[in-house]
Amino acid sequence: MVVSRQVSSRELLEEAIRRYEAFNPQVNAITGHQIEQARLAADTADEATFRGESLGAFHGLPVTIKEAYDWVGTPSTWGNPEWAANFPNVNSPSVDRLIDAGAIIWAKTNVPFMLGDWQSYNEIYGCTNNPWDLNRTPGGSSGGSAVSLATGMSALEIGSDIGASIRNPAHYCGVFGHKPTMGLIPQTGHTAPGVEADTDIAVMGPLARSAGDLDQALSVLVGPDGYEATGYRVELPEPTKQSLADYRVGVLLDSPACATSTELIGHLQNTIDGLARLGVEVVEATPEIDQNEFFENYLLLLRAANGVSAGDQAFNDAELGHKEWTQGKRTYRNLVDHASHMTHREWYKLHQQRERYRRDWSTFFEEFDLLLCPAAASTAFVHDHDGERPDRTIEVNGRQEPVVDQLFWAGWSCSVYLPSTVAPVGLVEGLPVGLQIVAPHLHDRRSIHFASLLEDEIGGFVAPPGYERIES
Repeated sequence: MVVSRQVSSRELLEEAIRRYEAFNPQVNAITGHQIEQARLAADTADEATFRGESLGAFHGLPVTIKEAYDWVGTPSTWGNPEWAANFPNVNSPSVDRLIDAGAIIWAKTNVPFMLGDWQSYNEIYGCTNNPWDLNRTPGGSSGGSAVSLATGMSALEIGSDIGASIRNPAHYCGVFGHKPTMGLIPQTGHTAPGVEADTDIAVMGPLARSAGDLDQALSVLVGPDGYEATGYRVELPEPTKQSLADYRVGVLLDSPACATSTELIGHLQNTIDGLARLGVEVVEATPEIDQNEFFENYLLLLRAANGVSAGDQAFNDAELGHKEWTQGKRTYRNLVDHASHMTHREWYKLHQQRERYRRDWSTFFEEFDLLLCPAAASTAFVHDHDGERPDRTIEVNGRQEPVVDQLFWAGWSCSVYLPSTVAPVGLVEGLPVGLQIVAPHLHDRRSIHFASLLEDEIGGFVAPPGYERIES
């Protein structure tokens, strides 16, 4: 529409700003903005349009980005008051790649403290609410990202994911999200202050309102930076299937490692039954892996990775739990503390086991094109900021279950570096549901392609009630 002059970039930006002014007071997705700078960029885009030129794939589109990305002129705090003055000197490569593709970045979106929760709240910016029900979480850590998209404040978002931080907000808010293969998009400019090395398991990736937008964003964002850009290039395999009927998929909707809502499972089963009627070959199948052992392996590797950015006091406070874990007291809190104190020898043993899991997944994908599974244990849950995350519970099937248990569905693909896409597939009791689509290593376009076919047949993004339109 911009290229054909049906609408100008400036008009789109002003629409995004109007929606921000109308809706942000209730959802609190936007943490800060550079509106005047964005207006100048939008005017520049419109001048290029008038000359018949395009600045790139996202020419003139208003975009917001997750708060943790470095964007000159704004702080990257990760919701941590101690980092409130962390103003970067250079942009993240992801930010520059969006700008180089013509995107008009105008604001940043909210996150949990240290990006460590499936709720997006912190002492600096407050709490972000789910537009489908303001009493519920939008997910995290890219919670503000998903809300910005769902409420029309942005045409595209970039988030990050180490424990479903792209996928669970997409699921909770009814948008699309893609967790790329590990390493496809550089982590540079999305690291804790003073951290130079990449964080294990963590990936950068897009959220959008369509699968096509995810694919376009992937094209813009992938590729090495720094030293590796000297010689390495990315050439992702294109999907070889043409229609849903060409796909053979494995399905896992329940697991002994995580209590999962029967309503959610039933809805996903109905969706998959519909895919079968459309010609998808559906088989109840999963890699030959002990899911409980896999889950513990993931949690230890995850919390070891998280422990890198822990402050000295938090590290010292973890000593007791670490000792209790080694003494056989296997609580989740002790696991977290132990993971930050484990020796490299133990970490490497866990990593070796992960490599065996990766081989098992590779074998699985010799027989199946994709794996379909939940993105979380339930739909979006009610805000709960009491106490600490390891002690919180959510209701699943009439019982209180540890909120951290649903990290299983995060780690099932994330731990082994596999790409996965979450696509919206309707509502359960008025709340969005996403289907997680896991693909083989580096076959990111395959899961996105399947999501696009799903979108065409079943329907994709639907605006939350009350956020469809605003008066000019």
